[in-house]
Amino acid sequence: MDRRSKITLFALALVLVGILLSELVRPRPIDWQPSYTAGSKIPFGCFVLYNELPSLFPGQVPQTVEESLYGVLSGAKAGIPSNYILINESIVLDARETEAILDHVAQGGTVFIAASHLGGDLADSLNLALYSDYGLLEGSSLLKLTHESFHKQEYPITRGNFNTHFTKVDTAQTTVLGHIVYTRKDYLQDGPGERLVKPNLIRTDFGQGYFIICSTPQVFGNYYMLGGLAPYVARTFSYLGQREPLYWDDYKKAGKAYIDSPMRFVLDQPPLVWAYYLTVLGLLLFVAFRAKRQQRIIPLVEPLGNSSVAFAQAVGSLYHQERDTTGLIQKKIAFFLAELREKYHLDSSTLDEGTMGLLAVKAGKDPERTKALIQYILQLRAKASHTEAEAMELDKKITEFKQK
Repeated sequence: MDRRSKITLFALALVLVGILLSELVRPRPIDWQPSYTAGSKIPFGCFVLYNELPSLFPGQVPQTVEESLYGVLSGAKAGIPSNYILINESIVLDARETEAILDHVAQGGTVFIAASHLGGDLADSLNLALYSDYGLLEGSSLLKLTHESFHKQEYPITRGNFNTHFTKVDTAQTTVLGHIVYTRKDYLQDGPGERLVKPNLIRTDFGQGYFIICSTPQVFGNYYMLGGLAPYVARTFSYLGQREPLYWDDYKKAGKAYIDSPMRFVLDQPPLVWAYYLTVLGLLLFVAFRAKRQQRIIPLVEPLGNSSVAFAQAVGSLYHQERDTTGLIQKKIAFFLAELREKYHLDSSTLDEGTMGLLAVKAGKDPERTKALIQYILQLRAKASHTEAEAMELDKKITEFKQK
């Protein structure tokens, strides 16, 4: 990797570390999205309310429902009068769920619904209609209860209010329990605006039971439970009565976590999302730089074979066939002396007593055997012709010298 590539990679690593540190240390923005789930701690979650249910309904343990209410209300406990709580921005039930909840209430059960939108067959069955009168001024709405003990108290709504109220109810079966008071202002005209009082909390009788329906689900969130509206919530729930079991619906929720795969769970957690993206980026960088540094495959080159033995065998055969024993002995002596010069760095041009002693020391051989070999070589070099027996004796002595 050259200097420029190293600098680029180092700068990129610094940028990534800086981004990661900034994400870790900066405060997380407040999530104002509606959730209303039992475990959600964001402003419009219901963590506080869910944990306060045992104090609002003494002696009762809320049972969290994470499936369609049809399976609960039409199951083994069907027909047992109970309280069923549904809180969400919008409540829309299908035909089977609507039938199940109407049968439950008709047999003496109680259902509490807090929603800004009530759709499906349930609104038609109860002859109800809701309307949201959006305004630009937050904090301009008040909630009031009609009960004589509470009608003088006002509960301000300061955030997330849609001024949702009932525009149609079944007057023969419905009792208004609370109102929302807000100002409708026409910004094209001067003046304080029109102050309106609309029903937002009702009780609707159905069979042997009844529905309690509130059009402002925001007040049941953590933001208002901790912001001064807990008494309003408690007085609203007081209309339910003490029935068991107490069901808390966590299925019909805007903030329900639909984790149907490990990957979706990872992408729903900010720390895991960062770890995932950094891992992918690291792998891409590894592949890019490795591909750049990857060398082509070097072909395997077979080493050259040692032809000395084959050559010696060929030369030996040639001299043997020609019956040139003298030439063979002379070549063998010449090769042996060349080997001594290369291996022991000896001057083999003069084979005297000094050369014999030095050879015995360097080769680690017996001096007498070394002297006998050199003298035999000198003896052969002094003769004009040689026999095969002498050639064989020379080969024997040279082989013994090399081995011992």
